[in-house]
Amino acid sequence: MLALALLAVAGALALGLSLAVGSVPISAAQLWAALTGGGDPLHRELVLSLRLPRALAAFATGGLLGLAGALMQVLLRNPLADPYVLGLSGGAAVGALGAMLVGLAAIWVPGAAFAGALLSTLLVFGLAQGVGGWTPTRLLLTGVVVAAGWGAVVTFLLTLSPAERLPGMLYWLMGDLSYARSPWPAWLLLVPATLLVLPLARGLNVLARGPLQAASLGVAVRPLEITVYVLASALTAMAVSTAGSVGFVGLVVPHMLRLALGNDQRLILPASVLAGGALLTLADTLARTLLAPQQLPVGVITALLGVPTFLLLLYRSR
Repeated sequence: MLALALLAVAGALALGLSLAVGSVPISAAQLWAALTGGGDPLHRELVLSLRLPRALAAFATGGLLGLAGALMQVLLRNPLADPYVLGLSGGAAVGALGAMLVGLAAIWVPGAAFAGALLSTLLVFGLAQGVGGWTPTRLLLTGVVVAAGWGAVVTFLLTLSPAERLPGMLYWLMGDLSYARSPWPAWLLLVPATLLVLPLARGLNVLARGPLQAASLGVAVRPLEITVYVLASALTAMAVSTAGSVGFVGLVVPHMLRLALGNDQRLILPASVLAGGALLTLADTLARTLLAPQQLPVGVITALLGVPTFLLLLYRSR
């Protein structure tokens, strides 16, 4: 509980910093006045209409990716598992881009992204099956290949896109929260998903020792695996719909938490939500202030953190 409380405080501080920092700095007193409906009208408009929706969207997206990464890593028993690396983000991006390209309403984009992420999950796990089932190495290799294939499909869709929409789509693909005006769909999935996985944490603790041992101890392995597959796909799809393809949050956050807190999923799963939200909120704050007034895609910041971590994990798992 102490660890979760500290992470919650870190998340609140990250949100506060995101609201205060920018082209117009806002002090703590001015920020409190704006949030409570008083203070300078300019500050109130800036905080409530621009910074607060973006900060909440960043926190929810980070929480979605952190939880999806934690679920995939315990399911595959592999610290390198991540929605971005395994191709789930690529499948979701193809689904969302396809929906945009054919002119579907914005309300259908998350559904198309979920279909793409679920298809990618089925492809990866289906192709990775062998005589003795799938192994972590074979699954990781299959995921990387499928992700590369989705990248080719994304390039093809971009070539078919109208020229005036191409810059925005490219920025979105790199991970961009500039257009995240409504964070509530992400929150409406994040909160129930977090509450859903908490009762599953004990079964996931047993499953981490292997499916045969879990089955011998009474865990319904196949329903649990299917639940995790579908839930991770839904979490990734909503994150992609909100902020584009933001990579490596689901890789870095759960692994760092396991190093610090151990491997009890009753703690790691909610901690991944809080730490992922805090990390992406800070990354987005850095992305929009580092070269202000020009804004960087938040995916650039997370990749700068995630790529060295991924290489370190690969080196350590030789």
